[in-house]
Amino acid sequence: MTINEIKEPLLLKYQKKSIEFPIPEGVKTPWFKSAGDVPVTLKYFDGSMIDAIEASAMAVPENTVAYNFYGNRVTYKQFILQVHQAAKALCAQGVKPGDRVTICMPNTPQAVVLFYACNRMGAVASMIHPLSGEEEIVRYINNAKSVLCLTLLQFYPKFEKIMDKLDNKNLLICDITDGLKGVKKVLFPFTRKDVKPLPKDSGAITWKEFIAKGKKYTGNYIHHAKSDDTAAILYSGGTTGTSKGILLSNLNFNALALQTGTAGDCIVPGYTMLSIMPVFHGFGLGVCIHTILYWGCTCILIPQFNAKTYCGLLKKYRPNIIAGVPTLYEALLRIDDAKTLDLSQLHGMFSGGDSLSTELKAKVDAFITSHGAEEQVREGYGTTECVTASCLTPRYTYKEGSIGIPFPDTYYKIVTPSTHDEVPYGTIGEICLSGPTVMQGYMDNPKETAQTLQQHEDGRIWLHTGDLGTMDEEGFIYFKQRLKRMIITSGYNVYPSQVENVIDSHPDVHMSTVIGVKDDYRMQKVKAIVVPKPGVEPNEELKKSILDYCAERIAKYAMPREVEFREDLPKTLVGKVAYTVLEIVEEEKERAKANTR
Repeated sequence: MTINEIKEPLLLKYQKKSIEFPIPEGVKTPWFKSAGDVPVTLKYFDGSMIDAIEASAMAVPENTVAYNFYGNRVTYKQFILQVHQAAKALCAQGVKPGDRVTICMPNTPQAVVLFYACNRMGAVASMIHPLSGEEEIVRYINNAKSVLCLTLLQFYPKFEKIMDKLDNKNLLICDITDGLKGVKKVLFPFTRKDVKPLPKDSGAITWKEFIAKGKKYTGNYIHHAKSDDTAAILYSGGTTGTSKGILLSNLNFNALALQTGTAGDCIVPGYTMLSIMPVFHGFGLGVCIHTILYWGCTCILIPQFNAKTYCGLLKKYRPNIIAGVPTLYEALLRIDDAKTLDLSQLHGMFSGGDSLSTELKAKVDAFITSHGAEEQVREGYGTTECVTASCLTPRYTYKEGSIGIPFPDTYYKIVTPSTHDEVPYGTIGEICLSGPTVMQGYMDNPKETAQTLQQHEDGRIWLHTGDLGTMDEEGFIYFKQRLKRMIITSGYNVYPSQVENVIDSHPDVHMSTVIGVKDDYRMQKVKAIVVPKPGVEPNEELKKSILDYCAERIAKYAMPREVEFREDLPKTLVGKVAYTVLEIVEEEKERAKANTR
């Protein structure tokens, strides 16, 4: 099989097709044309995600690298061949177009290859966090009706415990060494003494066996997906704080890629991106993977972020583009060996997933300038319900506190909460947006979908974000606070109600509430305030028991970092826990600490 045999008949068809979005009449949002002259509307690729990537592979020079994983540099031609081999393997495994395949992985080649292989043969990739609690994994896999799940060997013990609870037990196991070559592939196993071999009676299939089985497959495996076909499922909280599967189409991802590259005004084929944001996150998958491959650039896959090794990564790979949550930029300021750090190769730095404070932005901008970069950190805003970003600070224009202006073909309006009524410029209201990246809906949840996606009087479908903000007369958007109750820690969304449900189910807990507390590193950390059952001693032993209980049931990033015991919790007049009162108390504590420094 050669690259041309795979692609030429397929791509000539798609390269001539595009989708246009007419500029709507009566939309109040003005376009700030002088901020780099970003076009108001674009023509979008008409086809699947992998069709778009294959078109890029045909256009870039032959030696252009698609991804770099610990020195294993794979060109676009090699990458496309890997995707087709995996697509054949999926078919050989019995996966059919429309089936859902769970990918429970960090940023590794197998995760990226299988994601696009699903797209190539018509399956839908369901992306979940590998550090999710056991019960969460069961819920994600069963609710999505996944027919196959890919995960790393080091996570197999977690899956071994839950196999009896899974409706479909087809498990695909890969090792981190499957993405390595040469000496690193030989030596890497000696660095992981805690990872045990896969039991012979596990019933799982290894990545090598999976690909070998695919090579023998002779049937048709290329599925001609349409732009509006569902391509992926990502998870977020919706308006009620309960985790929901978000259905995203090929167009959602392809439109995001074109919009990000156009509005970003810094992405050039051949550039490299330090892809730290995880593939199960809209930011990581949509921007750090798909957008980069769409534009013929190179993804430097980093499976696990470590602040201590961050400087080494920057020195070793010298990326042209960095994107991440504010925590990543805060870590930049903590680098000990930064004196010799040269950032002159940087052409784009993007922050999202959480609010970037003006103080942190000023410090980071000063840091990168002192190390040779001529760029500034540019803040974006979005939700997983539109893949990720939908708004970005222009390259050469910054307004303090603003999250920028909407992407092409994306329109914002600020409305009175729970209505469709626009508020005047400068007035706080709920942020609503409309455009080609807006999700298809929540998986198997029409009620929540109807609350979030609403048709307004202008005939357009608007996404009600549940966030509060303002818009000025030049179209710049300002995020104020979240209307829905949610904690953002290191860029991850944590839904207090989920954590509370777990803690409240502990046999020695009467009730609990969970709040976000300011944290210098994570921006927010999760704090649990717990009322033990009568007669139960609130001691360190109980605290450890609660944390151990949580560790088995919720994701690592959602774990409480503090546990405080109380005899009772404050209540509202209608008897609900007044968590806002507790948040105010924590804010007062923080101010008191600051005054004594």
